[in-house]
Amino acid sequence: MRYRSINFLAILVTFFLSTSCSNVANVAEVDLPAGSAARSDEIRQAEDLIKKMPDGPAGYRALGMAYIRLSRETGDPSYNQKALTVIDKGLEVQPGDQLLKKLKATVLLADHGFAAAREIGQSLEQELPKDPFVMGILTDANAELGDYQEAAKYAQKMVDLRPDSQSYARAAHIRSLFGDHKGAVEMYILAARTADPADVEAQAWCLAQLGNEYWKNGKYPESLRAYDESLQIFPEYHHALFGKGRTLASSGDLPGAKATLGRAQQKAPMIDTVLLLGDVYQKLGESEAASRQYAMAEAGEEKLGPHYDEHRMALLWADQNRNLDRALEVALADYAQIKDIYASDILAWCYYRNGRFAEAREQISLAMRLNTRDARIRYHAGMIELALGNKSAAKKHLSESLSINPVFDLMKSESAREELAKL
Repeated sequence: MRYRSINFLAILVTFFLSTSCSNVANVAEVDLPAGSAARSDEIRQAEDLIKKMPDGPAGYRALGMAYIRLSRETGDPSYNQKALTVIDKGLEVQPGDQLLKKLKATVLLADHGFAAAREIGQSLEQELPKDPFVMGILTDANAELGDYQEAAKYAQKMVDLRPDSQSYARAAHIRSLFGDHKGAVEMYILAARTADPADVEAQAWCLAQLGNEYWKNGKYPESLRAYDESLQIFPEYHHALFGKGRTLASSGDLPGAKATLGRAQQKAPMIDTVLLLGDVYQKLGESEAASRQYAMAEAGEEKLGPHYDEHRMALLWADQNRNLDRALEVALADYAQIKDIYASDILAWCYYRNGRFAEAREQISLAMRLNTRDARIRYHAGMIELALGNKSAAKKHLSESLSINPVFDLMKSESAREELAKL
């Protein structure tokens, strides 16, 4: 659900491995994962280097980066835990190694350890005040923690220091958060066109983000073109498959959405993919298949393993008006740690479902504070205002939600239309 920052590592990984393979490790505590031949070779080389130079940082760097690349390419976050184990071992032998610190912050960002990542970034900024990688860490950490002015400041510093794919992608995300759709599109296109040609995942990721930006603003043909280009560069890329499946569903092509989301789920059973495929089955009248999808999500880590996200389940429970005590508990815990607009949105919706409308309104106001063009947030705002008896405000927000993205959700967009018709 939230923006993930791990792709910033692409340029560093490519550069490091291309220049250091001759110096490029078996760590007994870390199992060799299954992966592409290229990644397996990188892992073996890094393990060999750790054997030869156990007190040096190079092998730990390379092995950590190889695992992070596997996580990016496969969508399996368990590889990030392997990376963190390796990086921490490297920091035990080389506590001051700046690259290992950067890698640790990157993994923490991917694993929602935003406060810890920001702390590392702030420490590195004292040592490396003009390092664009450090600016990227601080951009991401501050954005995820809801400190958007700081995030924007560091994103601009990063662009000034090194105008490339990584800094453009961050500028695009910040522009999108502040409601600048046109500017976000421009930056994502620049990010895709300036990505390292040797790193197809980095290129595909930028194009998938471009597709997401188009979809969020209801531009389905443009969205599909971006996803198709991403898939041409990196076939079966799970981010692009999910985005394409979602856009097909929004466009009314439910059979196409079913097939595409099924492929995405096979590659990486992310909880959003599992739930959206359930909605598609429901719309197609395949209730048993839909029930299996929802049960898979409900089973949590038993079925989805590292892909499970209880915060996404809190939103589902609120959507389905059930398990509301637990949903609110999860949303409150999330907001206590991460005060970004999405945490505010989920908390607002859980308050609403629990009949706590005044608190819901306070939180949804925080969720809308940047004027982000997010149809789901506007829909929630409309329903909350309706519950408070503010029909004019409800009509405004519900109309905005459908104007931004006519089918932002297979179920809730219909609800928005129904409520508007009543108004």
